[in-house]
Amino acid sequence: MNQTYTIQEKVRQFLLVLFPILVSQLALFAMTFFDTIMSGHASPTDLAGAAIGSSLWVPIQQGLSGILLSVTPIVAQMVGAKQKEQVPFTVLQALYLAVIIGLAVIVVGFFLLDPILGMMNLEADVQYIARHFLIGLSIGIVPMFMYTVLRCFIEALGWTRITMLITLLSLPINIVLNYGLIFGNLGFPRLGGVGAGYASGITYWCITLISIFVVLRGEAFAQYGIFSKWHRFSLQTWKELLKLGLPIGFSIFFEVSIFAAVTLLMSKFETITIAAHQSAINFASFIYTVPLSIAMALTIVVGFEVGAKRYRDARQYSYLGIGIAVSLALIFAVLLFLFTRQVASLYTTDPDVLALTQHFLLYSILFMVSDAVAAPVQGILRGYKDVTVTFVVALFSYWVIGLPLGFLLANYTSFQAFGYWIGLIAGLAAGAVFLFGRLWLIQRRSIMAEQ
Repeated sequence: MNQTYTIQEKVRQFLLVLFPILVSQLALFAMTFFDTIMSGHASPTDLAGAAIGSSLWVPIQQGLSGILLSVTPIVAQMVGAKQKEQVPFTVLQALYLAVIIGLAVIVVGFFLLDPILGMMNLEADVQYIARHFLIGLSIGIVPMFMYTVLRCFIEALGWTRITMLITLLSLPINIVLNYGLIFGNLGFPRLGGVGAGYASGITYWCITLISIFVVLRGEAFAQYGIFSKWHRFSLQTWKELLKLGLPIGFSIFFEVSIFAAVTLLMSKFETITIAAHQSAINFASFIYTVPLSIAMALTIVVGFEVGAKRYRDARQYSYLGIGIAVSLALIFAVLLFLFTRQVASLYTTDPDVLALTQHFLLYSILFMVSDAVAAPVQGILRGYKDVTVTFVVALFSYWVIGLPLGFLLANYTSFQAFGYWIGLIAGLAAGAVFLFGRLWLIQRRSIMAEQ
């Protein structure tokens, strides 16, 4: 990361940070996609079991990983303020915290997994596959959280291309392991959907070991000596990490879990409706990787400028990122409106599901526009270390506005299943407005303090 002086320099640096993050997010999405597709080719039961296991794990994984995302703004501000000597201690304490979080998840899962699956009234085979999918995945939980810390450290220094390469490398590793463990190829036992869990767990170990090697040997990272000196646990540093990370984690959890809740509530409708809903949500999640990547890039560049107390530069990066996100959202919206049928046909050939998926996809256009504002603003606020309001807004907009409104429209009006989408769109739009107002206030205060 370097100080920039013109808009052209900022655009160039921002795109250099953004592009690798976007590729990484697309690769992570592809990993989940291949898990689903390859399990489905084993059998419908394997697909159902792996899908149930994944749906239980993803909100927890993303929410707890969000806690560790606090490393990015903290390190970025340290580097911007030329306090590099503080970085190794902070990253090491974050790694300790990652290990404790991972072990806590395993212990809690040991006691709660069977009761949770038991409450879901699943077929015996599906429940078995879901249970052992999660057991297999659990072998990689601790390294997965450690990788999150190392990734945040690397990206906070502006080396997003490194994490892009690591993520791209993990994709073929995961596919090969799926090929062996799901179908019994390459000398592996045939585990079906359970194999996808073990493949993910082993992949987490691989990318963590690769990241450790990069941090130890890469010239840009070795100078920090992350593993050269071991320190005792620092509760004060953990407190700083959690003070920033808990609101981030809960914000992500509330956002991810609301879609899981809607999926459960949609189960009252017929299978065609559920299938169409899932198809449209999957495509919306794919498109969401763009504003999400922009948000992650904004956290890095804004955190760097805020750490250096260059608040006007931070504001310029902010509106540059939001402008790019909104522009791309409008382009995607027009293309989706023109090619709705073609997009829907990627998911199904059933004429009834195809027609209904097209209707859901039209609603997703409004998702895109709201996400184009809300996601980047969240990333900017993290760069300012202003995360508590984001957490409150996520809770209020999704669970106080979005879900109740969707429930009322779905159950007491003619909108039916579409009512849940209208509720989510309303909640997301409200959140975007609230967050933008908070950003304006924070930046106004910062600029006045600079004068």
